[in-house]
Amino acid sequence: MKESILKVDDLHVSFQTQTGKVTAVRGVSFDLKKGETLAIVGESGSGKSVTAKSIMRLLPKHNTEISKGDILYGGKSLLGLSMKQITDIRGSEISMVFQDPMTSLNPTMKVGKQIMEGLQRHQSMNKAQARARALEMLKLVGIPNAENRLDSFPHQFSGGMRQRVVIALALACNPKVLIADEPTTALDVTIQAQILDLMKDLQQKTDTAIILITHDLGVVANMADRVAVMYGGKIVEQGPLDEIFYNPQHPYTLGLLKSMPKLNEEKGQPLMPIPGSPPTLATLGSGCAFAARCPHTMKVCHTYTPQETEVSAGHTAACWLQDARTPKAEPAKELVGN
Repeated sequence: MKESILKVDDLHVSFQTQTGKVTAVRGVSFDLKKGETLAIVGESGSGKSVTAKSIMRLLPKHNTEISKGDILYGGKSLLGLSMKQITDIRGSEISMVFQDPMTSLNPTMKVGKQIMEGLQRHQSMNKAQARARALEMLKLVGIPNAENRLDSFPHQFSGGMRQRVVIALALACNPKVLIADEPTTALDVTIQAQILDLMKDLQQKTDTAIILITHDLGVVANMADRVAVMYGGKIVEQGPLDEIFYNPQHPYTLGLLKSMPKLNEEKGQPLMPIPGSPPTLATLGSGCAFAARCPHTMKVCHTYTPQETEVSAGHTAACWLQDARTPKAEPAKELVGN
């Protein structure tokens, strides 16, 4: 079994807003092992991106508080590092690919120089060495005519090519961890498939661990080794990919899977959306955050927060249906279907 490289332990993140304190991440815990892909899925507002930015220490200081928990990289707490120390880790050991490449790239700087900057800072390369490595990375991510495109500006690339440049930038220093936050959302299906294939290929060559943040379960099926499902700022279920897809144990996970189009369904077959809307975190009270939308809610769901229960090896679900004290009527299987 591969060793853990990154560990998020009972993370709580709050924001101070005009209407009061909002806890966006509430007790998130997971491990990331070398060379694996962990997909974090859930609807918008579930806390996925806040968790990722907490790892990178990219949350705004003026209104953000990590009130509890820790983030360990290689056994060392990232939360205890100075900004200089965390800046040395960013890009060199932990990198991030953001959703929109135009917000990741400096529009006034040639792409080659942007890649070279990190190499010169983190790898102590001279200008010639950094330029050669930047050229190598552009070729590796499939940029045509890479020698000339080194001196192009971001606006001179298509959306798919810009995202390739961002991936080259993120991987140039051979990071051990890559966080990809909705990396293909703005791309068409063909380019999306190319980018995902590229990430898998580079991962195999470099043994990089990937945290993939997405709401697209099709992407998860093609990329992930393990899956963490987030809702209302918490991980409600996590486990190996096959366990989550073929043996889901939380009603929210089941609802996500039922709302996903399937190729083997008859034409015109309606999808089954999850009724209602995600909760407003500012007014979220006690109990299970999914209780208002759950078809199997019980009185206890509105009163007490369910704890993680181990369903099988490496597979946990935070649901009262899985608690040993709950009568086992197995209602969750009604949602699975064939």
